[in-house]
Amino acid sequence: MAVRKVRLNSDVKTKEIARILVEHSCRIKKGEYVQIVAGIPARPLILELQKQILKKGAYPRVDIDFEGLSYTYYQYASEEQLKNFPKLRYDEMKQTDAIIYIGAPENRYELYSADPKKITLRSKIIKKIFDERLKKKWVIFDWPVRDFADDAGLSLSEFRKFVFDSCIQDWNKLTGMMDKVKRVLDKGNKVRIISNDTNLTFGIRGRLGAIGDGRHNMPDGEVWTAPEEDTEGHITFTYPLIFMGRKIEKIRLEFKKGKVVKASAKSNLNALDHLLKTDEGSRKLGELGIGCNFKIKRFSNLLLFDEKIGGTIHLALGNAYTECNGKNKSAVHADIVKDLRHPYSGEVWIDNKLLIKDGKLLV
Repeated sequence: MAVRKVRLNSDVKTKEIARILVEHSCRIKKGEYVQIVAGIPARPLILELQKQILKKGAYPRVDIDFEGLSYTYYQYASEEQLKNFPKLRYDEMKQTDAIIYIGAPENRYELYSADPKKITLRSKIIKKIFDERLKKKWVIFDWPVRDFADDAGLSLSEFRKFVFDSCIQDWNKLTGMMDKVKRVLDKGNKVRIISNDTNLTFGIRGRLGAIGDGRHNMPDGEVWTAPEEDTEGHITFTYPLIFMGRKIEKIRLEFKKGKVVKASAKSNLNALDHLLKTDEGSRKLGELGIGCNFKIKRFSNLLLFDEKIGGTIHLALGNAYTECNGKNKSAVHADIVKDLRHPYSGEVWIDNKLLIKDGKLLV
């Protein structure tokens, strides 16, 4: 019987991405327990990650996802099953030192026809696991797959270049620039966002800025903080939100006394309504993010990249990060991106300091 030799070769850029995730993002050390959660199309990166983690003397455990798993679950799970807390999964998370999530869907819109009420219910049940994950070293990276490339309007090879160019850069230099933005936020009291379709204000007194230096997202390149619960005004977002497998386009939100009181969208308004009705905190802002990665120059329909585009901002409905002294609690955290570059244009003021003008950071 012929024995076929297993091929473990990976290209230079895949090796470099793996190195960044292992050494820069998660800082893997000998003896650590590391979860790799990934889809099948990311096989070259999974193998390279496993190799590099093993060479560190750590213990990788691979959790593979594939098309149909989530859809089948939400199609057939009973209410009793949806409400069942996965204790084994929680116990494993408590014992985990680092988690590397690799987005690589075979069908990005698999849950388009799934019942949104089931998805919302399940997200509430497993929130305790999500909260435990945030205590660990973790990073998210999206592997270039056909669905992502199609949504970005690029060929697969073009999208692959777009992904790797966004990630492989001098992270120390970028972090230095973002630290200047953070210092402005840390000293600020009030934020105002202005454009021809937006006039929104909220406080940030006592809230701290945080820097996305590649520790949790790859690519990264954003500075964020947690708004106070006093948002007033209205905002129209440039780019869509994908929630529960649905693309919600041209979202407009109106706030009074910190809460969304009116919402509209060009498409899938029902999905936006489900998001806003998740819990008490889902109608409040949990994050203001400022995109600082100027190597990401175009919208890709992929939030991990789009919220980092240099010259954009994003706001998140729902849960706030405690490291920013955020107080809002919710089972959801939904980021929506607004472009301030030409031809959209706009400004962000921190008190009397102009921080962003037409996509340019003034620091």
